[in-house]
Formats: sequence, C-alpha cells, structure tokens
Amino acid sequence: MRKKYLVIISMIGLVLLLSGCTEINVPIDSESTGFWNKYFVYPMSWLITYFANLFNSSYGLAIVVVTIIIRLILVPLNVKQIKSSQGMQEIQPEIKKLQAKYSSKDAATQEKLQKETMAMFQEHGVNPLAGCLPIFVQMPVLIAMYHAIMRTEAIKSGSFLWFELGSTDPILPLLAGGATFVQQKLMMSGSPSADNPQMKMMLYLMPIMITVFAFFFPSALALYWVVGNIFMVIQTIFIRKPMMKKAQAGGDKK
Repeated sequence: MRKKYLVIISMIGLVLLLSGCTEINVPIDSESTGFWNKYFVYPMSWLITYFANLFNSSYGLAIVVVTIIIRLILVPLNVKQIKSSQGMQEIQPEIKKLQAKYSSKDAATQEKLQKETMAMFQEHGVNPLAGCLPIFVQMPVLIAMYHAIMRTEAIKSGSFLWFELGSTDPILPLLAGGATFVQQKLMMSGSPSADNPQMKMMLYLMPIMITVFAFFFPSALALYWVVGNIFMVIQTIFIRKPMMKKAQAGGDKK
C-alpha cells in the first residue's frame, strides 16, 4: 500500500509542479539556459521535433514514437518492479508470521520485526523499494514532456487524429483512465492481495485520478499517458504472465 500512496503523492506533486511552473510560456530552444532547460526540456522538444520531421510534420505520431522509446528504456526497471512485486507476494505468508510473532507495539519488538523482515527480503532477493524507482524516473520525464509541448509552438499548435495537441480533449482522458485500469487489473490478477479492500479501492482510484488530471492538461500529454499505459498493458501480459505460470509450476512441484 505504501507504493500506492507514493503514486498518489507523486501525482499530486506533479500537478503542483506543472501548475506552478514560471517558465511555461517561455519558448524553449537550443539557446535556453539552465540545467532543467538544457538537459531535460530542450532534448525532449528536439526529439519530438526530429521524429515529427520524419513523419511529415506529424507531432502527434512523433509523441507516440517518443513515448514508446521512453517505455522501452524503462523496461529493465519495470521488469525489476514486476519481479519485486511477485517476490513480495510470494513471501507475504512469512511476513504475516513475523508480524504475528512480533505483534507487540513497543519499540524493541518493532525493531526486531524490522530487522527480521529486512533479513527475509535479502534472503529472497526482494527489494521493497524497487517498485518506487520507475515512479521517480518517470516524474521528470513527464514534466519535461509537458514543458516541451507547451514551450514548442509547433507542437502546441499541431493536431493529431481528432484533437489539437495543445488543447484539452474530452475523449483522451477517458482512454487514459481506461488503459490505467486495465493495466492495474492485470497486475493484480492472481495476487493474494487482490481481494484486499484497500487494493480494490486503489484499482479504481488511480484511473480516476489519471482521468481527472488528463482533463486539465493538453491533449499531447494525455496522448503520452494513453500510449504509455497501453504499452504497460502489453508489457504486463508478456512479462508478468509467464512469471506467474513459472511460479505456479514451481508451487505444483512442491
């Protein structure tokens, strides 16, 4: 659950960062100064423009390609996240035994619980923080994408399919929320925590948050969310499902 709360806090922080950016109306180019502009915003703007030039000035298609590239780069982190999540699920019975053994709330008992829990993580090669890393990596990428869209006139004034990239759209947020729901549903399928009321609440809360946020951001950013979540759905099917079958086969042998 801590990871889920971290996602919520990160999303709220993202909204505050995007809404409070002072340079959002300042055009970005190769002459822009500052670490953020030089190493994040301008490279993102350049990359989108580069692919748009390859696709007959289709900035929407360029964002699709750039999103896929970013997701491909993040695949190793996401695989690590999925493996860590799978490992955490497998040792949940042992963790519950430890919690029952050290149920007292005094400081000494809780310290023992923490030490033995960490020892169990190390024994099974599980890193509880592995699931948080993709979240932190994606935050600056998402903010850079937003800046690149809003500070590059060609992107902001472009169109793709039925929507204007620099304006809001009533359909894309629903697609983004729907893709988020499917991806989370796939991640939770077969998980022992799937019936947990808190997890069920997060299953619906995260798509709702994504949908609401997407209604207030330019369509180009919502497009990034839609493509990214569809990619995650495909990735989950091809990576997590084989892991679950392997784990079930191992359990049957025992």
